[in-house]
Amino acid sequence: MSPQHHPDLAPPEFLQLAGHPLRWRLLSELALSDRAVQELTGLVGEPQNLVSYHLAKLRDARLVFARRSAADRRDTYYGLDLARLGVLLSAAGGALHPGLRLGPPARNDAAVGPTRVLFLCTGNSARSQMAEALLRARSGGAVEAHSAGSHPKPLHPSAARVMREKFNLDLAGHASKHLDVFAGQRFDRVISLCDKVREACPEFPGHPKNIHWSIPNPVTGEPDEATWRLFRQTATELSVRVDFLLAAMADRTSTP
Repeated sequence: MSPQHHPDLAPPEFLQLAGHPLRWRLLSELALSDRAVQELTGLVGEPQNLVSYHLAKLRDARLVFARRSAADRRDTYYGLDLARLGVLLSAAGGALHPGLRLGPPARNDAAVGPTRVLFLCTGNSARSQMAEALLRARSGGAVEAHSAGSHPKPLHPSAARVMREKFNLDLAGHASKHLDVFAGQRFDRVISLCDKVREACPEFPGHPKNIHWSIPNPVTGEPDEATWRLFRQTATELSVRVDFLLAAMADRTSTP
């Protein structure tokens, strides 16, 4: 019996798009941290017009997102859509063989080991508090998670509500703190969650890994009912990012 061939079987579009050397380098840099175009230009050593062209290709394919900087509206931060990339990678593997279909990122709390992580945002009233609670809970206590802000404000009631309703996590007793509280302390990772605090972030001893997640502030000054959708979106994005962070932390060869 002669073997069957499939001459019309082309590689998945995702592989064709991401397989370009420069686009793969951009994806690799964005896997470490959200970054502005100027940063990416310096990291990959290519002119800005070329970097912007390939970023537009990745954005059109919804592999990366772009958000206007809250610190300087002239800047734009790019980041990876990790959940969508996971689905596309799994489908690409499955197209070759069902056994190559990937699952969600595995969390091995025992492999994480004692680690200190500090989340920073401006008010320490929502995003950083939510991220702290998620990381502490999902690491099973293996990660010592903290949060602070450059201009602390009281914990927003919608942050406490969304964490309770979506994840059954109680933020009662969580107090906002100024980032000066942690001055001189050592952390393994310092993660900024807003563009403004990233520019004001102090140096911490021990050269921790500095990571940026450019996440819009759900606290807009509008009534709670009007911003509830934003809080749910923020909680969902933080949940995805924390899961991928834990998977990277459990992999000793990983850098995020």
